[in-house]
Amino acid sequence: MTKIDAEIQRFNRLGATWWDPNGPMRPLHVVNELRLKYVTEQVARHPARHPSALGLEGLRILDVGCGGGLLSEPLARLGAKVVGVDASRGNIEAARLHASAQNIEVDYRLGEAGEVLKQGERFDVVLALEVIEHVSDVPAFLRRAASSLAPGGLLFVSTIDRTLKSFVFAIVGAEYVLRVLPRGTHHWRQFVRPAEVDAAFGGLNLTKIDLRGMKYNPFNQTAQWCQSTDVNYIAFYQSPHAV
Repeated sequence: MTKIDAEIQRFNRLGATWWDPNGPMRPLHVVNELRLKYVTEQVARHPARHPSALGLEGLRILDVGCGGGLLSEPLARLGAKVVGVDASRGNIEAARLHASAQNIEVDYRLGEAGEVLKQGERFDVVLALEVIEHVSDVPAFLRRAASSLAPGGLLFVSTIDRTLKSFVFAIVGAEYVLRVLPRGTHHWRQFVRPAEVDAAFGGLNLTKIDLRGMKYNPFNQTAQWCQSTDVNYIAFYQSPHAV
């Protein structure tokens, strides 16, 4: 089990606020457009995607720790068959309600990936975005996510680096000074270094394709990619092709 009960309870309380662009999830709304563009650009070159396919049509995508579905929904709208998994009932209920209201089909499942995914269920793309800093056993969580990849599949991981800079900006600045996030959203000791993400995949023969930092400006509510990974970053990996 990789879940932390206190984290689940906190997200249950926030469940109804996921789709409010001016609410507690506002920073996620800001970075979501950036993440969506990045993921779709990389996936567009996915070997399982037929050259004549429109959008993400024909691809199976797993969004682990999907929250309220901020990324699952637009990916489904682009034609992907999306499975969203989250351990918070409040998150899943908010995601299902919003998808239903938008007439978008996403297969949302409540629980951990090891509990709700079928044996042998595989995906062309697996997303673990802004979630590993909320789990108790990061290596186990990431290895379970990687085990869901189809041959040649892509795995995206985004989180916060455990540095002095991230403590100042992501916790003191974001939660206590500027209050763009609720207090207690993050715990510095649960932040994950890029090298620790790499180590979690040891022996799985994944190829690291990219690593880049992300800079969020709370004053003008914008986000952009940058070279420094000292605070937020995203990385993606590819599984071996079938022999």
